[in-house]
This record gives sequence, structure tokens and C-alpha cells, in this order.
Amino acid sequence: MTQCNRVRTAVERASRRVALAALGCRAAAACALIALASIGVAPVAQAQGWKPTQPVLYTIPAGPGGALDQSVRMIKNIAEKRGLIDQPIIIENKPGGAGRIAMAPLEQHPGDPHYLTVITYSLLTNNIIGHVPFGPAEVTPLAMLFGEFVTIAVAKDSPVKDAMDLVARLRKDPTSLSLGVATSLGNHIHVGAAKPLKAAGVDIGKMTVVPYKSSQESLTNLLGGHLDVMASTTPNVLAQMNAGKIRVLAIASAERLKGPFANVPTWRELGVNATYNSAQGVMTSKGVPAAAVAYWEDLFRKVTDDPEWKAFVESRQWAERYRNAADTRAELENAYAETREVLTDLGLAKR
Repeated sequence: MTQCNRVRTAVERASRRVALAALGCRAAAACALIALASIGVAPVAQAQGWKPTQPVLYTIPAGPGGALDQSVRMIKNIAEKRGLIDQPIIIENKPGGAGRIAMAPLEQHPGDPHYLTVITYSLLTNNIIGHVPFGPAEVTPLAMLFGEFVTIAVAKDSPVKDAMDLVARLRKDPTSLSLGVATSLGNHIHVGAAKPLKAAGVDIGKMTVVPYKSSQESLTNLLGGHLDVMASTTPNVLAQMNAGKIRVLAIASAERLKGPFANVPTWRELGVNATYNSAQGVMTSKGVPAAAVAYWEDLFRKVTDDPEWKAFVESRQWAERYRNAADTRAELENAYAETREVLTDLGLAKR
């Protein structure tokens, strides 16, 4: 074999090896894509392939001014100001109907990720009570944003001296005091108040509970003398507590909070072995593309990483708690059984 032929043969063999290696890489890549798809994980190219192409409707299952309203408007503010989204976010307050009114746009546009609404644990309670046919399995959770704690408060001149005086009065006569919750009977606020009261020996099924459209409405009635006790999350009582117009008797957190709530005891500190914390997040309708889920996960992660968001959460004594879509679904499923137990004691569980 001449020198030229030997060189040509060597080059051909090297070319075949390169071609086989390239084919192997393509095959491996294809197998990887198939494996990712099989476990529901969108490849990067797919995740980057969706973004909103029209204004996004973000509904709030409560009236203006309350904690739900505040958080959604802060999300909109950060997302638009930081350029995290190219389309405007349209906010609509849709209280009432046990969350069904706020869910209506999602039900009317199945599989369309341009329609969002708030997740609270009321998603669980309203399903267990039978108010709505949908629960965690019938929606697409996108993210959990923070944890929140339920407080019990009275007006500054209330005859109720403290949390254990409240317990004593309700144990003697569960109907003697009215308790305001927002936005529906059996929701996460109601559960967050009832759980420690039950642990303290109150017959929670006989209590007089009044639902309001928002915690601001509950507060107005408390200050006006039309309501004896108010249950709500921390942001809704902060301003009037600081102004000295209401007294916060107890909070259902595992540990005492800091800042403005540093002087408010937990139920555990008072000898009542009960805690409760809810959470707030975002969901869309069932059946949206995986790429859209990835888009929203990324956006909400960036929002919760923003310094303005962190300061906002801290100022309201919430707990930072970002969860992705899969972890949010797992959290909701785990909370379902505990919530059902309390609602059964309240005589409200239907499922």
C-alpha cells in the first residue's frame, strides 16, 4: 500500500469514528429528552418556548385592601417594574362564592395559563365543605410564595382580658361571643382560629361565626362594636394594633414572632398545644402546558428573590416560603387530612 493510500485509509477510519460518536450523542440526547418527558420535567428549550401573548388576568378571592389583595398587587408591581413579564397583569377582586367567583375565569379557560388566581388553604377547606367541586387535583399549582399565621384580636375596650379569658368565656358558653372571619365559613382563617380553641376545650361546633367579604370588613365591624372577636392573618391587624385600637390576644405560630408582634404570645406559650399556619401561592387551570408551568415557576421565584418582596414579607410578619409547582402540590395534599379533621369537628365537612 502506498503512503497516500495509507493516509487516505486512516482518514476514512477516523471519519467513521467521528460519525459514530456523533450518532451516539444524538441518541443519548434523544433518550434524555424522553426520560425528562416521562417524569413531567420540561427540557430547557421547551421551558423557554412559552410566554404570555396577551394580558394576564390575576383574580383575588377577596375584596380590596386585605392581605390577599396586598400581596397580588406587590407581585404585579415587581414583575412589571423589573421587566419579568412582557404583558400587563390585570388584577380583579372577585370575593364571595367560597372562591368560586375568582375561579370562574380559570374554569372558563381550561388549559390557558393566562388566567391566574390566589392559592390559600381555602382551596382545601371549600372542597372539603362541599362548596366547590375542585380541589388540588383539579387545578395546576404554580408556586407557593409565603407562609402566614392566624391571629385572634379584640377591640381595645373589649371586656375580654386576654386569650385565656376568651377561652374561659367560650368554654362556658360557645355562643356568647361572635367571631368574624374572612372570606367564608370553614376557610383557612376559620380553621386557624378553631384549631387552638378546640385544643383549649371549646366546643367549636357551637360558636357564633360571622363571615365577611374581606378582613378589612371584619376589622371595621370589630372597631364599630358589631363584632366581638376577629380572626385574621398578621397584616390585617398590624396597623390598628400599632394605633392601639385593637388588642391581639394570641397567634397560632409555632414560635413567637418578632417586630410588632413580639409581645403577642403564641397559643403554645399559653399552654394550648396547637399551631396552625396557612400559605399563599398561585395557581392556574388544569391541563396547562409544562412549558407554561416552568415559565411561571421562574417568574415567581424571581419575584420572591427580589429585595422589595423580602422587605414586604418581613413587614407583614409572613414567613418566606417559596415552593415550586411540584412541592406546592405536595404541601396542599399533606395539609388536606389535617384540615378535614378540624372541619369535621366544626360540623362542616362533607367530603
